Amino acid sequence: MTRSQIRSGEGAELEELAVELAREAGRLIVEERPDRVTVAETKSSATDVVTVMDQRAERLLRDRLAAARPDDGILGEEGESTSGSSGLTWVVDPIDGTVNYLYGLAAFAVSVAVVTGDPTTPGAWEPVAAAVDHPVAGETFHARAGGGSFVSSAAGSPVGLRANHVDRLDRALIGTGFGYRAEDRRRQGAVVADLLPHVRDIRRAGSAALDLCHVAAGRLDGYYESGLNPWDLAGGQLVLTEAGGRVSGLHGAPPSRDMVIAAGPALHPLLRDAVDTRH
Repeated sequence: MTRSQIRSGEGAELEELAVELAREAGRLIVEERPDRVTVAETKSSATDVVTVMDQRAERLLRDRLAAARPDDGILGEEGESTSGSSGLTWVVDPIDGTVNYLYGLAAFAVSVAVVTGDPTTPGAWEPVAAAVDHPVAGETFHARAGGGSFVSSAAGSPVGLRANHVDRLDRALIGTGFGYRAEDRRRQGAVVADLLPHVRDIRRAGSAALDLCHVAAGRLDGYYESGLNPWDLAGGQLVLTEAGGRVSGLHGAPPSRDMVIAAGPALHPLLRDAVDTRH
C-alpha cells in the first residue's frame, strides 16, 4: 500500500486515533509516574535505559491498537514487531526522552504514527498520520498526509504549524542529540564542536520527536542527529513535512540511523551541506 491508496476520510480517522492514543499514553506516564522511576533494564549500553513505565505505556498502545485496528502491523521500541495484512504499520515510542523522564525533566513525549511500507528500511516507508503528545506541556502535535500540521491542547482548537523561513546558517538555532555509546558520543561531539561556530546556537533537549515538532512549530530552525530509529522519527517527520519542512539523510539519502537532517525549505540544503562535510 502507498499513501495515495488511503481511501478518502481514512487519513483523518487515522490521525484522530493517533491523537487519542498518544494522549492516553501521555496521561498514563504522567499521572502514574512513581516518585522514583525504576530502571527495568538497559538496551544498547548502561546509559540507555528502559523504565517500567515505558513498558506499561507500550502495552497500553499495543492493546488499544489490537482492538481498534486488528489488521495493522505494530513496530514499537520496547516490544517485538507484529505484521499485519492491511499494508499499514503503527510505529510507536511510548516515552521518547526516557532519560529526561527518569530524572523528572519535562522534555519527553509519546509518539504514535502509522506508515505505509516497511518502516525498518530507509526510504521504503511513508508516514500517513501521526501524533506526538508532550504531556507535561499539555500539547499534542499532529498531522496527516496532505492535511496540514497542527498543535492543540485537549480543550483548545488546533493551531496550524509552519516551519521558519531562515536562509542563513549563522542565523539558525539548531537542535541535535547524542547517542548512548561512548564511541558514538565522541564522534557526535566532534561534529557539534566544529558546527557550533557557524550557527546561531545549538540546543540539546533529549527528545528527537519533540525536536522535529519544534522545527515544525518554528521553535527551532533546524535539527540533525545520527542513531535515530523509526519510532524516534516517524511521528515528528510527518508533523514537520506537513508544516512545510524537509527531512533527509546524508547527501540527500532518505533519513536513517546514519543521519536525520531536518529544517525549513530554505535552510535544509545549507544544514545538509554543513552536516555532510563533517561526516
